[in-house]
Formats: sequence, structure tokens, C-alpha cells
Amino acid sequence: MGQRSGHQKRSKKLELPLSKTMMTEAGIQSNKEEAKEPKAEEQRLTSVFGVADLKNGLTSSFSVPTEAIGLYNIGQSCCLNSVLQVFLMNTHFTGILRRITVPPSPVQKRKDVPYQMLLLLEAMQCGKQKAVSPTALAFCLSEYRVKLFVQHDASQLFLTLWNLIKRQMKKPELVEELGDLYTICVQEHLACQKCSFETKRNSSMLTLPLPMLDSNSHMLKTLEDCLQYFFLPEELTDHNMCFCEQCGRKTPFLQSMKLVHLPQTLTIHLKRFCFKKSACIHKLSHYLPFPQDLDFSAVLTENQCQADDSEKAAWQYELFAVVAHSGSANCGHYCAYIRSLTECKWYCFNDSEVCQVSWDDVKCTYGHSNLHWGETAYLLIYMKKHPQ
Repeated sequence: MGQRSGHQKRSKKLELPLSKTMMTEAGIQSNKEEAKEPKAEEQRLTSVFGVADLKNGLTSSFSVPTEAIGLYNIGQSCCLNSVLQVFLMNTHFTGILRRITVPPSPVQKRKDVPYQMLLLLEAMQCGKQKAVSPTALAFCLSEYRVKLFVQHDASQLFLTLWNLIKRQMKKPELVEELGDLYTICVQEHLACQKCSFETKRNSSMLTLPLPMLDSNSHMLKTLEDCLQYFFLPEELTDHNMCFCEQCGRKTPFLQSMKLVHLPQTLTIHLKRFCFKKSACIHKLSHYLPFPQDLDFSAVLTENQCQADDSEKAAWQYELFAVVAHSGSANCGHYCAYIRSLTECKWYCFNDSEVCQVSWDDVKCTYGHSNLHWGETAYLLIYMKKHPQ
């Protein structure tokens, strides 16, 4: 299902965080020479994932399989499956997930979202079947008002799932790493147009919600156009005027937003769902190309950035995943196109069906105004080429 709220009129409202294994242990060989191998393996595991995996008896089979594993649709769960695949194919995220504290009791384990995600990851990596069922995780999420057997919006579900993971992680250092991995930092400016009064504040976002139409309802042509428009200053006049402390009354203000920091994994939300004049939700299916490589410092102007040169030097990204939606605003289907970080190959994750695809297949999600039921990109996930 599509986005259930929001207009295509450019909105600067920030999407703030809501702020939320199983393989047996290797036996010790009696032969002294053979005993050296488990010890060496333990040292290697610790260097990659930390000591929590070993102390909690978690699996050591964490290599990404050559054949990606699908997730069975348990009843309108295509949206959940697509978002989960984007999380679990991200080795930076799973590196954090593998170091969580395992809940002590069976009841706590059933209700712990990070732990249930870890069990699902292990089932996907340990098994030989083409797909596994996310039933346990889905019922775990239902404890937190994520309804079962209903259509969800991928952007909203991503935010909900991320916040549940954050809230239930017990280790402060993992919470910090999770934030660093996904959180965008911007600086909001408000300047009175009658005097020199100005306010600034830094805010956090989990996604960049990019409009696909400008203020005159004209279609924006490219992803770069959407980014530039999102960061354009906006005049607040008439009923949108703000109270100026210096003037003592409501005055016109100029509102602008500047980019301060971009995370290692950047999520862009294309706002393809909007309200028509009839108050019905409408899906924008028009063509909007997006690049494989994206350099933010080249797209945004100097006035749209509030970052030093070393920060901007790391703003070079390559596309990692696309969550695509087909259908209308009220009825549809989700799938995910993801580039394996270990194999550098693109895969299409369509519930239990997974197949290797080409970049030309991914480009089919650009959209087409005459194909209202065709696949269109909804979430774009980029990763830094050279993390600091």
C-alpha cells in the first residue's frame, strides 16, 4: 500500500526517530595440534563481530550465501519482507545485530525485535531452502502495533522497525553505531524578513522525504532535481507567518535547510503518494531516473550545505537497494532490488522468489506515467563509497 499521509507541497517537517544464534559451539579437539584451529577461529570471529557472539553461543556461519534467500509471504507481508531484506543484506547492519545481548528468558526472546531479526538472519544463512518464513518476527512486531495481514507503507514500516530495534538494543555503543549508520543531520534556519532575527537548530532524520512535484505541481525530472528542490529556501507568508520575538508580531519568514552530515547508509523516500483535490490518495507513477553513483557535494550548492570539506569529501554514494511498489495507492505489491555487498551482483527479492537481475532491470523502476500499475521506485538506499 502506498503512503497514507502527506501532500506533495514541499514539507520541511523532519522525520525524527520515535525514540526503539543457533549453531552449536565448536567442540574442543583432544589432539593439541587440532585444538589450535578453534582458537584461531575464535580470534577471527572476535575481530570481526566482537566477543558477544561467542559468549552468547551465537552462530559462526555468517558468510553471505552465494544464492540469496527469500522470505515467504505469510499474508500481505510483501512490504515487511522487502524492508527486512534491505536490512539483512546490509552487512554493516548485521555486524551490529550480531553483537546484541541475547534476552535471558523465552518470553523476552519472543518479544525482542533485534533478537528475532537475528534468528531470522541465521535461518536464512544456515538453511539450504530457497526461502524461510518470517512468522516469528511478524508476531513479535504485532506486540508493538505492527498489524498482521494488512498492507503497510514501506517508508512508515522502515521508520517503525528501525525505532523498535534501537529502543530494544541494550548496549549503548550499539545504539550509537546504529544511529551513526542511518541518521542524517540537517540544520534548520528561520530568518525574519522584517528584521535581522534568525534562529538555527540541528535536527536528525532517518530518511530524506523528497517531493516529486514542485509548488506548481510540475513534475520534477530527476532525483537530483528533487534533492535541490527539497533544500531550496521557502517563504513563509500569509497564514504561514511566524511570530518574531524581535518584532513582537507575526512576520514573513524565510525557512531553509542545510545539510550537515550524511550517514554510511542513506535512505531516500520518494513521495509518490499524494492527495488529489477530491481528498483521494493518488500515486505518481511518472518517470524519475536515479543514478547508480551520487555525489551530494556536486548536487547541492554551497548555501545548501553546512559541513566542512572533510565531511563533504565523504558524500560520494553508490546505490545499494531499491524498494519498488507496483499497483495503486490503495492496493499494490512491494519487492526489493538489492546489490550484494559481497558479490556486487543485483538480485530481485520478490517474497520467496529471488533471482539475479541486471542494472537494466533495476532501471525499470524509474516509472512511467502510462503504466500506473507498473513497478516504481519508492525507497532508494545508497551507501558511502569511502566511509570515513
